[in-house]
Amino acid sequence: MKDVVLIPGDGIGPEIVSATKRAVEATGAEICWHVREAGAAQIDQYGTPLPPDTVAAIRQYGVALKGPITTPVGKGFRSVNVVMRKDLDLYANVRPAKSRKNVPTRFENVDLVVIRENTEGLYAGIEHMIGDVAAESIKLLTRKGCQRICRFAFEYARQNNRKRVTCVHKANIMKCTDGMFLAIFREIAQEYPDITSDDMIVDAMCMRLVQVPETFDVMVMPNLYGDILSDLCAGLVGGPGLASSGNIGLDSAIFEAVHGSAPQIAGQGIANPAALMLSAGMMLRHLGMQAQALLLENAVQAAISDGTCLTADLGGSASTDQFADKVIACMDRQRELT
Repeated sequence: MKDVVLIPGDGIGPEIVSATKRAVEATGAEICWHVREAGAAQIDQYGTPLPPDTVAAIRQYGVALKGPITTPVGKGFRSVNVVMRKDLDLYANVRPAKSRKNVPTRFENVDLVVIRENTEGLYAGIEHMIGDVAAESIKLLTRKGCQRICRFAFEYARQNNRKRVTCVHKANIMKCTDGMFLAIFREIAQEYPDITSDDMIVDAMCMRLVQVPETFDVMVMPNLYGDILSDLCAGLVGGPGLASSGNIGLDSAIFEAVHGSAPQIAGQGIANPAALMLSAGMMLRHLGMQAQALLLENAVQAAISDGTCLTADLGGSASTDQFADKVIACMDRQRELT
């Protein structure tokens, strides 16, 4: 039995979390769920959208599955996602992007992974006004931060039978910060002679990704580039409704869909839970439940490929629960065939 913190979130969060929980349980994974809250509704009671008890539970149990959370606009609150990543030191953001049958896109055979440094760079939040004439933001990279994210990328490649790791940078212009990131990447690459390593300037990478994305494998990069390129890669394979994500640190990990809380459709039962289900597959792998993860991932793929029970964003008219039912039926079918 594995302990997992379950955070429904707000907007469409509770709907897709409920559907995903059903799908995870249908794999046979033995999980004890610990439900905790986060979101705008918590502000009146706790003075923050992220109650201390929620963070404490993630520290205690080490793993969380999280629905999307709305950051209140214009009320002085930092993004809940950013706060969680900083407070729990979830330094590695892992974002796979894979082509899927029956999802119309401009490309086929895309199967790549963006690994983004998650706590430093321009997202460290070190900025201030200079009087009323200028604003300054400091890009902070540490040697420790660069070393651990680059090593994480090579370890991920080795553990997942990936053959190539590409460092994405702007070291030709930012010679100190990105220069250090690139130099450390090259140092660590020497420890992994079984994996091909190379590097590419971020603007050139953007161009190549929209020309020949199928040629890339694992890519590692500082925070801002990772934020931008991971969304670009999601767009290559069908959009955020199919984009899974894991935020991983030494002691804790949070798995979540990368799309927003979509309050405009909340409560209508039409949200697509596929991205969160695929994120749950990543979670199961993290927990060592490889067979259950494969069963869930294959079932989501089969449900999409079948094409008869798709949500509106994928061109169908199925509800959130109907899609979940289809995924569970696909699991049953897989069991019958084995």
